[in-house]
This record gives sequence, structure tokens and C-alpha cells, in this order.
Amino acid sequence: MTLAEKLTILTDAAKYDVACTSSGGDRRGGRLGKTIAAGCCHSFSADGRCISLLKLLLTNVCVYDCQYCVNRTSNDLPRAMFTPRELADLTIDFYRRNYIEGLFLSSAVVRSPDYTTELMIRTLTLLREDYGFSGYIHAKAIPGADPLLTARLGRLADRLSVNIELPSSKSLALLAPDKKTDAIFQPMAQIKQEILQSKAERQKFRHAPAFAPAGQSTQMIVGASDETDYHILKLSEGMYRKYGLKRVFFSAYVPVTHSPLLPSPLSFRPPLLREHRLYQSDWLLRFYHFQADELLSPDHPTLNPQLDPKCSWAMSHLEYFPVEVNTADYHTLLRVPGIGVVSARRILSARRWRSLDHTALGKLGVVLKRAQYFITCSGKMTPALRVTPAGVLRALTLLEAPALPAPYEQLSLFPA
Repeated sequence: MTLAEKLTILTDAAKYDVACTSSGGDRRGGRLGKTIAAGCCHSFSADGRCISLLKLLLTNVCVYDCQYCVNRTSNDLPRAMFTPRELADLTIDFYRRNYIEGLFLSSAVVRSPDYTTELMIRTLTLLREDYGFSGYIHAKAIPGADPLLTARLGRLADRLSVNIELPSSKSLALLAPDKKTDAIFQPMAQIKQEILQSKAERQKFRHAPAFAPAGQSTQMIVGASDETDYHILKLSEGMYRKYGLKRVFFSAYVPVTHSPLLPSPLSFRPPLLREHRLYQSDWLLRFYHFQADELLSPDHPTLNPQLDPKCSWAMSHLEYFPVEVNTADYHTLLRVPGIGVVSARRILSARRWRSLDHTALGKLGVVLKRAQYFITCSGKMTPALRVTPAGVLRALTLLEAPALPAPYEQLSLFPA
């Protein structure tokens, strides 16, 4: 198998990992060699720069038989595997041609977690030590690997992630019987501890090696099992608190294999809107100081598909509104639909010098078409605005409608 054939197979297999967004771009015009669209994706650095990454698997040869995974051992598909030298050379060649700035490396489990991790370590060691590569590397830690191997991997990578994959032990036992929940959470705890220890060492010794300085993240599949949105958000909230995660990624289940334990691919539609609502809720947990129990409850475990979670919460807690923008504190302003982190800070800064009205709020970045129903400026609401719960709900739903996916329709060659 040629290197180009391996690249095609293993970049295509990596597209189901949503910790990066696939760009689909194709760089042309170079005089030295060529590249293909597969594998180039985008990530973002701490200072906001967009970084092109080579995103691929070390191998798609797997000893596990996870029902939802395209790389499951019982699935009949082309298999390929890079050697550490091939992958290191490929990364450096792409980097020298200015196609990429870093590497996103994951892998199926070949032979054992330890053996797979050793191959990843050899690859990153070649990049870091033989080639002197100091670019961004995101590596997937393999659950079940020896802690010493995970520690070595974290010294070589900028970010580590451990995929939890399914939101409950019950679903994991049913759909991925080779994997155990404890084997997933143990490396998460180790990575958190290693990061904290590394930070303490670097405060004492400036040149001490860093461990995963960009932190750790995880990913879970949504829709392959029957967990509720409430269960998923509670799990995400718990992992943020316990393991200090930078990000939880949600992946709408896409039927890529046939199994009686999974939704039928003939009638199942990937829950893309549900994935979107979970990301919005996750944003509220991380930046708006919401708690999962505020957004959902065991009695109401499903996110509203018609409204974004913040508007849905506001409509369920109208007793907190309207909010006076000239006196409300920062955390109260964050609860108002249409006011974000940046605009809330701008409001606090601007009102030190003058009383704010609706026109000033618009200039500060407040989305007035949402916020106007929940705020007052010096005790006054928007002129001529009539506010009733039913009217506000109808208006907010209409604002959301253009962003919702249109229902599928039968194609017709003749206009109605």
C-alpha cells in the first residue's frame, strides 16, 4: 500500500472525531509535491489564531468491536497503518510546504492499548526530538494504557483527550463491551493530576517540561443510546468540575455500521439539532455560570428544540425579569437573552460614565431583538413594546426559525 493510499484511508477514518472541524480545503499551486483535501482541519490557539492541522489516525486496525464505530473489528473495510517514521516524515513534509501548522493524532487500538500508545509515543518522539518540531500536537490518550505511557505521551503533546464516547456505563457495556468506564476516567484523573503537578514544577523551575499545556478534552456520542439531555449535561458538568476539562465535544450519532443494538439506519436521522442545543447549553455551563439543574430537570429532561437554552430558561423564569441594565450586576446581566460575556462587560464599563438607553445598548453589542423583552433602561422598556408571555414566546420562536433545519421533502420536477 502506498503512502497516499494510507493517507486517504486514515484521514477519512478520522473524520468521525469531532474535536476538530474538518475544512475540506485543498491547497494547490505548490511547486514541491502536492497534498489532498483529506486530513486538513482547523483548530484555534489560545490567542485566537486559526491553525491548520493534519488530522488522521495512526491506524484503523482495531481489536475492539464497538457497535457504533466504523473501525470495529467485525466491520469489513480497507485497513491501513502508518509506521512512526512514515507519519513523522509526512507531518514534517506537510509542515515545510506550509500546508499545516500542527498534528491531530488519534488511533484505533491495535494489539493492545499499551502497544498503540507506544507507537504514538515513537511518532511524537521523532517529531519533537529528531526533527525539533515545536508545533501544536493534539493526541488521543488510549484508555487502558499504562499510566507511565500516558505520562510520556503528555510530555510530548500540547493537548490530550480521552473519549468517554457513551454517556453511561450501561450503554458502554451494551455497545462497547470491551471498554470499561473506570478505564476511561482513570487516565482523565491522571492527566489532571499531571497537569497540576507540571504547573507547580514550572513555577519553581522555569525550564521544567510541560505536561499537556493546552489541557485535556473529551467527546461523547449523542443519539446512539437513550440517555436524556439532562443526563448528558450533568455528566459534562461533573467532568468539568472533577477533571478540569477544557472542552466536552458532542457528536451526533451517524449510522456507519449495521447492528440490532443501534437505531435503524433506514429510519434514523442524525440528531444534529440536539447536538447544537447541547453545545449551546455547554457554553452556558462554561461561560455563563449556569448549572445543569437550572436548564433541565428529571421531570423536564429534554432541551427545547424551538428555543435556544438561554431563552428557554428565561421564559421559564419570568419572575427574574425585567432586569435594569444600569444597576444589575455582571452575573445578572449574563442571564439576559441577547447579552453575552463581552457585551455584559461593556455595559459595566460604559455605565460608569453615563446612563444607558436602548440605543447605547445596541452600540455595545447587545442583541436587542432578544434582550428587549427582558430589560429596562432607567426603568423604561422599548417604546411601544407590548410584552406578554405568549407574545414573547412567539417572537423568540420566530427569531429561531431561520436557524432550524428545514424538514426533508420529496424532490419534485414540477412546481406546486
